[in-house]
Amino acid sequence: MRLFVGMLPPRQAREELTRAIAPHRSAWQGLRWLDPAGWHMTLAFLGEVPEEVLPELETRLARAASRHAPMTLSLAGAGAFPSVRRARVLWTGVRGPHPRLTRLAGSLGAGAVRAGAVRAGAVRTDRRRLRPHLSLARSRADVDVRPLVEGFEAFAGTPWEARTVHLVRSRLGAVVHYETIAEYVLTASAPGGRS
Repeated sequence: MRLFVGMLPPRQAREELTRAIAPHRSAWQGLRWLDPAGWHMTLAFLGEVPEEVLPELETRLARAASRHAPMTLSLAGAGAFPSVRRARVLWTGVRGPHPRLTRLAGSLGAGAVRAGAVRAGAVRTDRRRLRPHLSLARSRADVDVRPLVEGFEAFAGTPWEARTVHLVRSRLGAVVHYETIAEYVLTASAPGGRS
């Protein structure tokens, strides 16, 4: 199974972002716009994970999530990978307590390693520094999206309380399908009572 651990924005945040993108879509037909139902922020990409590792993986991920507190997040602005001049992925940023998000991502990745997912064959390729974002569109060829990113710069979504992380299976094909396998609650107290 091809798996990742991520946060899913609530329906309200997806609808707000969908409305903000709508005026731009027709002008950028060279981009393949992703389905809002699949929007997510990846915290730990696990790759192919053998099914026999799943029970231990779920236990470890639940334990890792329980050590972290809920946090207030919001969507804002836009950017592109690898750059706005040669974009292959258009994204919107996720604002929130970045150090806490980074620690959460590290804990989830470490939980996957301790569960034996990597030793059992998982291809864990997310060793890069966490850059919180939601992918909005992709392109097979480099696209200069500077005007689109600049036009989307002022977007600032309504904040929401992120209380869970999800273990998600992605099924590749002409259209990628995402299926939540499990959900883990962030139950620790926020540092200093803040989120």
